[in-house]
Amino acid sequence: MATRVAFENTGEIGVFAALTNGYCLTGINRSENFYSVFEAELSAHIPVIHATVAGCRFVGRTTVGNRRGLLVPNTTTDQELAHLRNSLPDSVVVQRVEERLSALGNIVCCNDHVALVH
Repeated sequence: MATRVAFENTGEIGVFAALTNGYCLTGINRSENFYSVFEAELSAHIPVIHATVAGCRFVGRTTVGNRRGLLVPNTTTDQELAHLRNSLPDSVVVQRVEERLSALGNIVCCNDHVALVH
């Protein structure tokens, strides 16, 4: 079943959410509608987590991951990193990338078997 969702009047949900086979990250929104759509559809199967990266809500653009791991940019604060590590399943390794790259979701495409990097 398909469900239509928007993040504060934009349909570019891939900027504000990251979805894998093991978890879902959603950016913090002023209204709970965006988060609640993901939670209603996915929470029975995988954890749905409110998060920010570097104080920003566009977690889909700045992170990349699969069911085994999650990469976040070096601008991610220690508090945000701790929140992600505490919220994600123990099987997911969260790693900060110590490079100038910040939009990891724009330059890396991956699944559980292979990754393509721009």
